[in-house]
Amino acid sequence: MTKKIPRSSYVSPVPHVESCALQNQSGGAVPDAKSRYASLHHSIATQAAIIERNKVACARVTTVTEGMGLSDRGWRGRTLPFLVIAVSVISADGLRVRQPRCPFGCTCTKDNALCENVRSVPHTFPPDVVSLSFVKTGFSGITGGSFVHTPVLQLLFIENNKIASISPNAFRGLKGLLHLSLAYNNLETLPRDVFSGMEALTKVDLRGNNLICDCKLKWLVEWMHHTNATLDEIYCSGPPSYQGKRLNDLLPHSFDCITSEFASYQSLKFESISVEAFTFGMDQYVVFAQPFAGTCNFLEWDHVEMTFRTYDTIESTSTVVCKPMVIDNHLFVIVAQLFGGSHIYKRDVSANKFIKIQDIDILKIRKPNDIETFMIEGESYFVIADSSKAGSTTVYKWNGNGFYSHQSLHHWYRDTDVEYLVISNKAHLILSSSSQRPVIYQWNRSQNQFERRTDIPDMEDVFSVKHFHVKGELFICLTRFIGDSKVMRWDGAMFKELQTFPSRGSMVFQPVSIGKWQYAILGSDYSLTQVYQWDAKKGQFVPSQELNIQAPRSFSVLFVDSRVFLLASSFKGKTQIYEHLIIDLSNSTF
Repeated sequence: MTKKIPRSSYVSPVPHVESCALQNQSGGAVPDAKSRYASLHHSIATQAAIIERNKVACARVTTVTEGMGLSDRGWRGRTLPFLVIAVSVISADGLRVRQPRCPFGCTCTKDNALCENVRSVPHTFPPDVVSLSFVKTGFSGITGGSFVHTPVLQLLFIENNKIASISPNAFRGLKGLLHLSLAYNNLETLPRDVFSGMEALTKVDLRGNNLICDCKLKWLVEWMHHTNATLDEIYCSGPPSYQGKRLNDLLPHSFDCITSEFASYQSLKFESISVEAFTFGMDQYVVFAQPFAGTCNFLEWDHVEMTFRTYDTIESTSTVVCKPMVIDNHLFVIVAQLFGGSHIYKRDVSANKFIKIQDIDILKIRKPNDIETFMIEGESYFVIADSSKAGSTTVYKWNGNGFYSHQSLHHWYRDTDVEYLVISNKAHLILSSSSQRPVIYQWNRSQNQFERRTDIPDMEDVFSVKHFHVKGELFICLTRFIGDSKVMRWDGAMFKELQTFPSRGSMVFQPVSIGKWQYAILGSDYSLTQVYQWDAKKGQFVPSQELNIQAPRSFSVLFVDSRVFLLASSFKGKTQIYEHLIIDLSNSTF
């Protein structure tokens, strides 16, 4: 016999409730209310709710009396006719868990939702929604995790809105999504991997957007060629080379997305006027000439700390050039000084120090400005450009025991720079001077010396000349402090102007080659250093980057541990070291 339920257990009845297998006080099950009162105005849904946490299979008990014409009094002393559970289910923690309602601004049916004029993606959709549409929305971007509250979504339509940006994680959690439409919005690009994890996709609609088919969309082209989803025809709005073309017709190799840059890596707290990188004994070094400190400062690469550290120094006076030269596995350093003469040092490996082995004739080299080393027919030479009125630019040759004066090129011309290069398989020197146009000397094999050949016309006031090659063709960079610096090309008979660069205050215009990358770096005492990169299609340099270097004087490149560094001397500030980085623009995220 069933026992009476205390009146204190009663609650007001509701139209739609869920029942629970409730045990009475005597341990027996309460008879099913639906089987005893089938004529009730409200249907009773049956569902077993078992809460494992506290193992109480119950909910708040209620009777349905109101609306039946029965009073409480008429039920006293009788068996409870049926039991129902209130719609608000009590959780194991004793807290009420409310089922999500249709959000404001949206219309919901059993499994569909349509939102209009909402300012963001709502997070309170009923859990059974499988189709969701947005029209006339008040938001222009879709943030990350916008749809994590609709995990069973299969159809998503965000059409004819003003969506301009989408987070890479916007559709996270939509593993079962079949159809995604972003048609007729203001999208210019899509973040890489925005469709990651959406393996069930069968249709993506991107029509009517302003997609820019550049490197940021290369991933989409790759994805289109590997996904099972279909895409309607998409037309590119840019860049100009792809404008009006179908994105569906593009291939991954259609995009040239590999670029490079010089990134600041290390700043050295000293001024310098020249820099040279070199290899000796399988190790890489760099040496800076420090005129104010009066030293040649040698640095080495620390393979553990990944920085450049001090290796050794050579004390000198008003140092302008420290030129390393390796001959038969011996390291020599030519140290050019403005005062006190210039000298040659040799590295004593056993004593682990530099030893001065020779002085350079002070009557010939009075005011050195540049040094160039080279080899001709197996013989080692170096040449010093002298910028004094009484000095003479002189070529020196190694004789097995020391260096001796081999040839004086000319007097009284105040040479500021000398460049060694090979033209038509013959050795040449180009001398820059403050008193004449650049002069070209050619090596005479029979006389074993250089002979004046010609000059470069219409190029007065050239401070220095540096050469480079692109696909076998010879070019030179000419630096001018006042006027335009220039790039010239050798046409087989003479150098002809190719390109000009405004260069007020420039004392260095140096070509730099790193793998397939060809640069020309134009320094200035009055503005930022300009880095130009060779454009193979245009056949000339194009602006690439700006570097903040105070009064740069020279640059050098060092390759170590599969990395490349650009070393920049600074006459009025901190010496700078940059790392050359290769960047794939198609991998960028936003």
